Amino acid sequence: MADTLALDPKKTALVVIDLQKGIASLPTAPYPADVVIEKAAQLADAFRNSGGFVVLVHVGPSPDGGDALHPATDAAPRAGKPPADWDQLVPAMGPKEGDHIVRKRQWGAFYGTDLDLQLRRRHIDTIVLCGIATNIGVESTARDGYERGYQQVFVEDATSDLSAEAHTFSVEHVLSRIGRVRSTDQVLSALK
Repeated sequence: MADTLALDPKKTALVVIDLQKGIASLPTAPYPADVVIEKAAQLADAFRNSGGFVVLVHVGPSPDGGDALHPATDAAPRAGKPPADWDQLVPAMGPKEGDHIVRKRQWGAFYGTDLDLQLRRRHIDTIVLCGIATNIGVESTARDGYERGYQQVFVEDATSDLSAEAHTFSVEHVLSRIGRVRSTDQVLSALK
């Protein structure tokens, strides 16, 4: 963290991962979901006000579930069908005019979506990531962003997981190796 963070809003996008009703209703750590939502909404407003690009990502299969992934796993899949509003963005996030919505069908927000196309057409070279869950949707998107050559900033206190241990491991051992980890206040200052 030796370097000073400076963000050009015209070349930077805020990518908010899975702040949707079904995921935001889960118990999260180290930060409660309402804290993550509050900080992400603050970041989104700052990006909008500075001319930055805001991308709101949510996950869910098609209505018939035919495009859902069904790998053989050791962990038991979640039982039952999720509620009808499970994949709807939480109201605090918007969307607001100018925001881009990405619906993904798996953990990462790049594969099978127009995210990369929308960023490149806007000449964006830096993405700021936040959301839930750190080691699932955020990390999967970050790994793909890294492989596509984006500069990345991870907003540690606007990101949370289903366990504090998973969050900490992802931040310390993965995200810090493929980008810069900063706080909400540091990112807000870097936009000014």
